[in-house]
Amino acid sequence: MNGVNLTEEVRLAQGGSKEAFIRLIHDLEMNLYRLARSMLGSEDDCADAIQETIVKAYMSLSQLRRPGAFKSWIYRILINECYTILRRQQRMMVTGEEISITDVHNHYKRIDLLEVVDQLEHELRTVVILYYFEDMPVRDIAELLDISAGTVKSRLYRARAVLAAKLEPETEGRVRYE
Repeated sequence: MNGVNLTEEVRLAQGGSKEAFIRLIHDLEMNLYRLARSMLGSEDDCADAIQETIVKAYMSLSQLRRPGAFKSWIYRILINECYTILRRQQRMMVTGEEISITDVHNHYKRIDLLEVVDQLEHELRTVVILYYFEDMPVRDIAELLDISAGTVKSRLYRARAVLAAKLEPETEGRVRYE
């Protein structure tokens, strides 16, 4: 959906058109899913975050002042929902180091880019998903996450270093299992 149609759809939805709101959500559903999945990992948590995001967006749509900023606005709501779920999980976690079953199973499997991105810490993963998968400019990411553009660039730099290290073929006498 291009910017003109997006703005038009948002205005229709703000005017009470449920169909326009449904079209907006339908056009963004994969983007919302990718972002939630990158932050949360769990399918159930993703579904919860997206559902809460849609409800909150629908309930507060009339408060959106710039219809052209709908996409960034709904991403911000989703990110906040993901952080709420993550905070809730941290409070419920038992102390001690958590071992991921997928880490054990993936030891002998080929690691692909998405799996490695999923292993990044939340702050790095979020900027990588927004920048590389959602094609958002650094300036927009900074505004969305309420951080400076320099911080976004720094996180992207750190994420690239981690990704490069994890994707680099193992050498020095070790065998890489494919």
